[in-house]
Amino acid sequence: MTPTYFDPPRLTAARPLLTAWGLRKTYGRVTAVSGVDLEVYPGETLGIVGESGSGKSTVLRMLNLEEPADAGDYRLDLTAYAGQNLLGLDRYQRRELRVTQIGIVYQQPHMGLRMRASSGGNVAERLIMAGERSFTSLRAAARESLAESEFPLDRLDDPPRVLSGGMQQRVQLAKAIAMRPALLLLDEPTTGLDVSIQALVLDTLLRLRRERHITTVVVSHDLGVIRTLADRVLVMRGGHVIEHGLADQVLDDPQHPYTQQLVHAKL
Repeated sequence: MTPTYFDPPRLTAARPLLTAWGLRKTYGRVTAVSGVDLEVYPGETLGIVGESGSGKSTVLRMLNLEEPADAGDYRLDLTAYAGQNLLGLDRYQRRELRVTQIGIVYQQPHMGLRMRASSGGNVAERLIMAGERSFTSLRAAARESLAESEFPLDRLDDPPRVLSGGMQQRVQLAKAIAMRPALLLLDEPTTGLDVSIQALVLDTLLRLRRERHITTVVVSHDLGVIRTLADRVLVMRGGHVIEHGLADQVLDDPQHPYTQQLVHAKL
């Protein structure tokens, strides 16, 4: 039976879509992530916050299977991968999973886009990787995905390098959702954008979550973004999770002194 969702308040299914235990990553003698546990339920948005160097972006890259973990267990509640620790997949299996089930929007658009290819071509590239070969189908699917991300279709053939930062992020988002992934990862999705453009991007993300019930993990140092998007929050410091809970609980009544400092610094 398909779960029923209510928003607000948000009720979630009893079984998480994403579970991870004991994630660990070191770079030489530096421990970037140590013993991080998390779970995300279908249709839920989990926010991860912390200062630069806290390990939050490293966690996101591990969830995207682009950063190999030194230890841990990572699972998605998907039929094709039932019972598998995804950290043990080979590179071909990781690629397939990233193409079909995980979408990501990077802080720096050049990490997710070919800046000289057309915007439509960037989205179509993901569909080609999944096996689509019909030009007509590719263009139609790219247009649909770009329209969902509220990208102006009269600029379908423009390359991202001539677009504004906000429009580049919309192309990234369209590419990320083109295959209707089970999991969407957002790495500082509004950093560097004007306030008005940030609001438009956040509105698009909220609409997509409402319409598609997309399960999302968002990393940001901007607590306003986290407050807008997240249902629950993890606070990281020095590679560890130091506080977690419902978003309003953590942001309005932080318990850990570090979280209190983060919140008060933004007031």
